[in-house]
This record gives sequence, C-alpha cells and structure tokens, in this order.
Amino acid sequence: MEMLGLTFALTGAAIAVFLAGIGSSIGLGTAAKAATGVLSEKPERYGTLMLLVVLPSTQGIYGFVVGLFVMIKLNMFGGAVADVTWWQGLQILAACLPVAVAGWISGIHQGRTGAAGILMSAKRPEMAFKAGVVFAAMIELYAILGFLISLLILLMGIKIGA
Repeated sequence: MEMLGLTFALTGAAIAVFLAGIGSSIGLGTAAKAATGVLSEKPERYGTLMLLVVLPSTQGIYGFVVGLFVMIKLNMFGGAVADVTWWQGLQILAACLPVAVAGWISGIHQGRTGAAGILMSAKRPEMAFKAGVVFAAMIELYAILGFLISLLILLMGIKIGA
C-alpha cells in the first residue's frame, strides 16, 4: 500500500470539511450576532430570522458529505483500505477543492447577506423573507455548484482499484 496516495486523499477530505466548515461557522456567527440584536427588541420574529441564520450551515454539510464520500471511495468503512497511488491521491485532493473553496467563501458571504437581511427586517419585517432569504439563497447556488463538481469528480472521474 502506498501511503503517499492515501495521505493526499485524506488531506483532500480534511480540507473539504475544514474550509467549508470554517465558512459556515463564520457565516452563522455573523448572522446570529445580527439576529440577537433584532430579537432583543422583537422576539416574535424568531421564526423568520432563524432561517436567515441557519442558511450558511449548508456549506459545512456539503464539505462533510464530500469528506465522507472520499472515505467511502477509499473503503475506510469496509475493512481493507483501497490501494491509492500518489496520482490518484492528488486527483482526490483536487476533487475536494471546489466544495472547500466555494463553501468557505460562500458561507462567509451568505452569513453577511443573511445579517443584512436580518437588520433590514428590524424596520421592514415584510422584506425579511422576500429579499433577505432570496438574496442569501442566490449565494447558495455557488456552494451547490462546488459541491456537485466535487461529488461528480469523486464518483465518476476517479477510478480506484481498476
């Protein structure tokens, strides 16, 4: 078994989980800070604001799923870990980068956009869902694209053990 390939592959999985998770946590923190301020004055808006706060959490989920699929591809749950060449390991690492970078950047910006929507809802509650959620969801598209590309490359583009 070549350990260098396995090391590259697991590094890719870790980067996907770490960067997407960092983006989500920063985005969640940003939106939650804004929501706390609004809720201190208007607690009845909790339901609407909660959606704007949790939207950035999806990036972390996408990174986690890609990391999990890397581990499944490597047969880490099946007993005998797959024999991965250094080149295949680099391919897996590269496949993890779209979800990692897209999740990191979009999570931060989605949190900022959610926070802006939350602050807007303090004065215009009817706009919280119309504009706040819609604008934050537009950013989600790029996290989804990074997730899909990473997943498609992992599932269809890299052959191990063939």
